Amino acid sequence: MKKILIWGTGTIAKRVLANGLGGELIGFIETEKRNNTFMGLPVYEATEIPDFVDIIIVANACSDEIYQVCIRTGIDLNIVVFMVRGCLTTVNNKIEDLDSVLGERNYIDYQIQYGIKTNTFVDADAKIYKALNQRKNFDIQDEYMWPIISDKHALNGAMGNYFWQDLWAAKKVINSGVREHYDIGSRVDGFISHCLAAGIKVNVIDIRPFSAQVDNLLTIIDDATTLSQFADNSILSMSALCSLEHFGLGRYGDPIDPEACFKCFDNIQKKLKKDGRLYLSLPIGKERVEFNAHRIFYASTVLECFRTLKLQEFSCAFEGRIEYNVEIHKYDNDLHNGEYRYGLFYFMK
Repeated sequence: MKKILIWGTGTIAKRVLANGLGGELIGFIETEKRNNTFMGLPVYEATEIPDFVDIIIVANACSDEIYQVCIRTGIDLNIVVFMVRGCLTTVNNKIEDLDSVLGERNYIDYQIQYGIKTNTFVDADAKIYKALNQRKNFDIQDEYMWPIISDKHALNGAMGNYFWQDLWAAKKVINSGVREHYDIGSRVDGFISHCLAAGIKVNVIDIRPFSAQVDNLLTIIDDATTLSQFADNSILSMSALCSLEHFGLGRYGDPIDPEACFKCFDNIQKKLKKDGRLYLSLPIGKERVEFNAHRIFYASTVLECFRTLKLQEFSCAFEGRIEYNVEIHKYDNDLHNGEYRYGLFYFMK
């Protein structure tokens, strides 16, 4: 039985373990070692990996970073399997019986990551189908093969952070009784559709118009950084869910401006009228910019930036669940380990 180390102790590592492995797990690796043991097994640094290890399963979102660590420390990449595809990582063809070692669920996840569509369970299923089928029009023909391997072990619906964030904000907007709402950059197929279904008119502030017409949905073409078309003290209900952290980083073709999101913070407060409500979602944790993807904020920074408003609720969406009424400094040192925590802020003016 092959001896396995898992590189990671976060969400992805836990999922790999829950899926089941076909080898002997002897411990874990942390890129920056924080623990001596995890789940009763030793935790190693990259420079202290035992010689008798057969396979290292990288169950961490930082695949390229770990790939480079392997190069620097002389770890044999022939024994390393990256469960999350990076720009540098490739399929490992050196390990015999990799499908058996990873187990069916993990191996399917691995195939999905690298777009492998050969030697999957679909081939075996097709043989059974051919043996049983008696309808000529429904014979399997190679030209019509469309193998999908991602659904076999998928959950019945994904209730991730966006699901909880959008539901949280939509409930509050609907329960507030407003008939018209303004939004900056939230998901059209989530939060905004929830509001539309409740009969609320939604004005989306964007530099681009929508390509389709939807009842009660209006695009206001404006720079959300300045909100120049709106008078001060004019908006009663506004939201921005996982959008403002991107402003000024160039990711969406916008001009580079390190202060862009902070300018928007200031202008939102000016545009809200007395008793106006703001529903805000931002990544929180150890404060930093991960250029050019997004910024991550201390929750206390958000409160300071919105100092003219009164915080009504601070909750968090994380790992497919929601945590209500969180202490402001609870996650100041959170590095996420590949999974982001969204701070949900409800303010009133």
